[in-house]
Amino acid sequence: MWDGTYALQILPELLKALPVTIGATVLGFMLACLLGLPLAVIRYAGGRIGSRAVVCWVELIRSTPLLVQLFVLFYVLPLYGIAVSPFATGVIGLGLHYSTYISEVFRGGIEAVPKGQWEAARALNIGPRRTWMAIILPQAVPPMVPVLGNYLITMFKETPMLSAITVVELLQTAKGLGSSSFRYVEAFTLVGCLFFVLSYGSSLLVRGVEQHFLKKMK
Repeated sequence: MWDGTYALQILPELLKALPVTIGATVLGFMLACLLGLPLAVIRYAGGRIGSRAVVCWVELIRSTPLLVQLFVLFYVLPLYGIAVSPFATGVIGLGLHYSTYISEVFRGGIEAVPKGQWEAARALNIGPRRTWMAIILPQAVPPMVPVLGNYLITMFKETPMLSAITVVELLQTAKGLGSSSFRYVEAFTLVGCLFFVLSYGSSLLVRGVEQHFLKKMK
């Protein structure tokens, strides 16, 4: 049975774990974007060797589960002298995994830019760097915002996997509270509500960013 008093009692403990979930998601998403853009550019304009290398890397990461990748980063790499904190490992794991998906989003946006934009840049003798930064990416990014927002929301819901590498996030905290009191209904229900708030808030933020870009393009 639901006990409202107990739910209010454990809510502050769950809220203490909320920054871990938000931090891992936001930092992981930023890392995924920072890695995804170069992957997309190399695949689009990196020549045959660069393009094939990126394709192999993307297929390798996308074809293996995130949980396995987290285990490799946290348990295998320390055997070779590469060890970081559980939280940093979780951020790196999320960033590496979703960078491959986001790279495809970037690639689709870049390919959607009309060929005439590239030809005009070459005709005006604009350098490659300025062409990318001032002409191509400003046109490619706005249509990608909704898709990138979907991945941000998905990453929020993937953070419970970080409990497998001892990151004490929302779900892990709820498990601990449940095991100590043998009351799981309240803890897991509150976690579900908090994830809903995070996801819905993220969707509103993404919608606001999309509207901002649409106004600038008009």
